[in-house]
Amino acid sequence: MNRFFISIFSIATLFSCNSSKEVVVAAPQSPEAPIKTNTTSGSGYWQQHVDYQMDIDMDVNNYQYKGKQKLVYTNNSPDVLNKVFYHLYFNAFQPGSEMDVRSRTIADPDPRVGDRISKLKPNEIGYIKVNTLKQNGMALNYNTVGTVLEVDLATPIQPGESVTFNMDFDAQVPIQIRRSGRNNKEGVVLSMTQWYPKLAEYDFEGWHADPYIGREFHSVWGDFDLKLTIDKNYVVGGTGYLESEQVNGSKKTLHFRAPNVHDFTWAADPEYIHDTLQVPNGPLLNFYYKSTLEADKLENWKKLQPKTVELMQYFNEHIGAYPYKQYSVIQGGDGGMEYAMCTLITGKRNFGSLVGVTAHEMAHTWFQFLLATNEAKHEWMDEGFTTYISNLAEDYIFKKGNENPNSGSYNGYLYLAKSGKEQPLTTHADRYEFNQAYGISAYAKGAVFIAQLNYVIGEDNLKKTIKKYFEDFGFKHPRPIDFIRTAEKISGLELDWYLTDFAQTTNTIDYAVKSIEDKAITLERIGLMPMPVDLKVTYADDSTEDFYIPLQMMRGEKPTSATIIKDWAWAYPTYTFEVSKAIKSVEIDPKHLIADVDKTNNKK
Repeated sequence: MNRFFISIFSIATLFSCNSSKEVVVAAPQSPEAPIKTNTTSGSGYWQQHVDYQMDIDMDVNNYQYKGKQKLVYTNNSPDVLNKVFYHLYFNAFQPGSEMDVRSRTIADPDPRVGDRISKLKPNEIGYIKVNTLKQNGMALNYNTVGTVLEVDLATPIQPGESVTFNMDFDAQVPIQIRRSGRNNKEGVVLSMTQWYPKLAEYDFEGWHADPYIGREFHSVWGDFDLKLTIDKNYVVGGTGYLESEQVNGSKKTLHFRAPNVHDFTWAADPEYIHDTLQVPNGPLLNFYYKSTLEADKLENWKKLQPKTVELMQYFNEHIGAYPYKQYSVIQGGDGGMEYAMCTLITGKRNFGSLVGVTAHEMAHTWFQFLLATNEAKHEWMDEGFTTYISNLAEDYIFKKGNENPNSGSYNGYLYLAKSGKEQPLTTHADRYEFNQAYGISAYAKGAVFIAQLNYVIGEDNLKKTIKKYFEDFGFKHPRPIDFIRTAEKISGLELDWYLTDFAQTTNTIDYAVKSIEDKAITLERIGLMPMPVDLKVTYADDSTEDFYIPLQMMRGEKPTSATIIKDWAWAYPTYTFEVSKAIKSVEIDPKHLIADVDKTNNKK
């Protein structure tokens, strides 16, 4: 998702990195290969699988389309399933929907939504109407409840069984309000995201049939086969590979396939320019943008293309190899939003903004579309990790050289932590009291979680952790414990305290230099959250010495060149040690990598 919340709440996005070599590391798995079901979490891991075959006939005159969907669902769970659920996301764009009412009752609504849904006319709303639904040829009973279709099965789906669902449906594309829709503010005709009846995810926690109120998504991995019939003058880009194109009168039928993805998105406009650029040893990049853009904006889209190659190379090297054959950057939507093999972004931007939003959305390809966390429950793993790595990438390709490319995220988190509005990162994405709190938590605190881990386990260990996490959990649905266990295995340190305190509570970090008496230094832990301590001592003769105080519950130390002294157990509020010479000053965390809520007491 785009950095909308970051921008409106003045959370700076800064960017950097440290290598330009064109290295492609091993992908977790080929998208054409069957998905393996074992992970480092243990051999009991399983996930569901679904294959979609759809025939869609779009009428660009009234923005309505008819669909036939054949869906083969494989129950890889150990459970017998008596129901299934589909998401009907377009139903959110109707007066009185949950998205509409929530937007009109939350204290700080997203201005892109506001009260716009409540004012939609019948020919402007969105809908997906299911006409018939069968399981293995047997008609089913179903009920549409807002954005969710509740389905009673004719026969239960047994563990290991595959069943076929056939559906006929009618739909209407809403006026573009949030992410998806028609005729967005920049004149793009069709931004088709979350546009088809989409089977809900079932995992070890059960069904995830969340209503669409305004946040993110969680979907089943599978293969897509789409035949799209549309006006022949429309240029179409999005997910998948174009297999064939046939023109019949005023329309054409495009046949797309997409292996091992958990979504399918497309956009279409008769005025799209379509450019391509090959990434060396990587995918073909596609760029779709309107020919009617102003001259300077058209030039920005041209300049964006080589920078996108650099971004792809950066993420390939620092996370893992992009496994598909193409990636598309498409003008559309309402800001920026990630999808399988593509992103939709608004295009009337200055060059820096255009690169920035592309960096962020492309990074989501790894930290969401390949590492498919449940965004509704763990939005910070998606948005935060993406913010972290895209900040590094943009700093690198623009050679900014920022000492801490994620300092803006630290500032945003510290503002929230002291605002009285913070909720734990375990909060469901739809259940934040304030949009501001959601935005800062997901983007800024999520980025600080991983940036601060650099301080806890060391830079090299963090780099290895990110790569190992991608290798082990690509094409799966990782959870917070999967990431932190990967970090533990790489570093050899115990880190459950870090996940617990920073992601599951609103405990804050506050360490202070309490006193300096002759050669004795006393530090104090004021906040509830523990941390190891980096300390810089400047002596009276102006020489300096770095010290490292391990956190006892980590059961080890990070790699460091500093002088390692006795560890500090969390329950002791103070810590005293002596040095060899007279002291001029003492500073905690001289590189400012801890999200300490009161830095005024860090130096004495």
